[in-house]
Amino acid sequence: MPVDTLWGWVGPLLVTAFGAFLRFFRLGEPHAVVFDETFYIKDAYSLLLFGAERMSLGDEKNPIADRMIIAGDLDFWKKCPTVEACAEYVAHPPLGKWMIAVGEWLFGLTPFGWRFAGALVGALSILIIARVARRMTRSTMLGCLAGLLLALDGLHFVLSRNALLDIFLMFWVLAGFACLVVDRDHARQRLSDWYEHSLPTPTGPWLGVRPWRLAAGVCLGAACAVKWSGVFFLIAFAVMSLLWDAGARRALGLREPYRGVVLRDLTGALGALALTPAVVYLAGWTGWFVKAEGWGRNWEQATSAGPAFFVVDSLRSWLSYQLQVLGFHTGMETPHPYQSEPWQWPLLQRPVSFYYPSDPPPTGCGADKCSSAVLGVGTPALWYLAVLALPAIVAWYVAGRDWRGGAVLLGYCAGWLPWFYYAIADNRTMYLFYMIPVVPFMVLAIVLVAGLILGPTDAPPVRRAAGAAVVGASALVVLINFGWLYPVLSAETITYAQWWARMLMRSWV
Repeated sequence: MPVDTLWGWVGPLLVTAFGAFLRFFRLGEPHAVVFDETFYIKDAYSLLLFGAERMSLGDEKNPIADRMIIAGDLDFWKKCPTVEACAEYVAHPPLGKWMIAVGEWLFGLTPFGWRFAGALVGALSILIIARVARRMTRSTMLGCLAGLLLALDGLHFVLSRNALLDIFLMFWVLAGFACLVVDRDHARQRLSDWYEHSLPTPTGPWLGVRPWRLAAGVCLGAACAVKWSGVFFLIAFAVMSLLWDAGARRALGLREPYRGVVLRDLTGALGALALTPAVVYLAGWTGWFVKAEGWGRNWEQATSAGPAFFVVDSLRSWLSYQLQVLGFHTGMETPHPYQSEPWQWPLLQRPVSFYYPSDPPPTGCGADKCSSAVLGVGTPALWYLAVLALPAIVAWYVAGRDWRGGAVLLGYCAGWLPWFYYAIADNRTMYLFYMIPVVPFMVLAIVLVAGLILGPTDAPPVRRAAGAAVVGASALVVLINFGWLYPVLSAETITYAQWWARMLMRSWV
């Protein structure tokens, strides 16, 4: 690791502070319920009040509850003759909504309150990626570059400032990956110490309790407890961690490295990366288990038949609920004007308009026609750099089998490729913002290529200067591009002509 321990924290924290300022500045604007916030802010508030999701007044076509919330009237719940009649069927696990609820508990059911948690984890993810990139590259400068690039991504910025679940999914996936990278370093150090002080064996030693792998299991379980798509990363990273163990044993020259993984590492890995995520996922449903208001809860029958039946029936009802949610996800084909296909996502061909008021239109821009918009789109300069960087990472990994390239490619594929199946087999309705868990791996790909461009520290000064110029210019272009798009990412009131100029593709409209 680099010896600049102080700057290893100060640099990432400064970048994080910059990203946090962008995300918290004017966080309460627009003062409106934006896009799918209509689902999650009420579900989160319901969890605070009732422990489970409950029906509210109105629907998507007539959002009575949304208007009441903006007016400050919090008596927007549907009145039902029985508890079960008002229970709300929801398609996503509760943890992300519990996280939104923390902000609502602290600051009330206001735009700032329901967006607070997303902005907080968005800022924290900048710190995490800066630190994990520093660990992967052994360079504080490249770590800070990773944090800066993530801070300047438009999609990450927009989702950090709106109460949707995807920013929480991204956060827990990135945190789980970071924990596994730390675990990799610690495991290799333990193996090295054993090799120096013990007699070699064909399989190697048991590496003891691995708290960072356990922490990864908690984080990846939390990702699944936000959205089911977290399971793609859980499976991919569990396999990756075991392959890292095998690689470490093989690097020591042990005669049976894979058998060593099976005998020494597999049981602990299953506990950390299978059992622990399952417990975390189940714990996310605590409110549903202990309250009568949950959908499909069957509370009265369960409580009247004794404690043993209560537990069995609760689990049966919960499993039935999960199967119904699975059917919902595999059969979601309702057309939407902002839907897109996975092969369109890396090129930003169809972003999602989160907010564009037209009745009444905004005023005060100094022109006859004004616009105020929140467009869920990535920073094009960053995303297109990632498109260029990924083939380079593939070639680097194929040529040298560098674990860092493999890890980044795996994270990218785990978050992107599964959606092709749903697009082809199920014709599922999907959106660009499903790509947000992949964005940190896009940033890491760019940073790894930046490290190759810079060259090693002992490279000729001319090479280092030229590499620094290329990397610095690329970062500057991303900064300028983000600044140009900022008004249509943050609901600033601008002229219609200024808004139109920022629609870089007609498919953005």
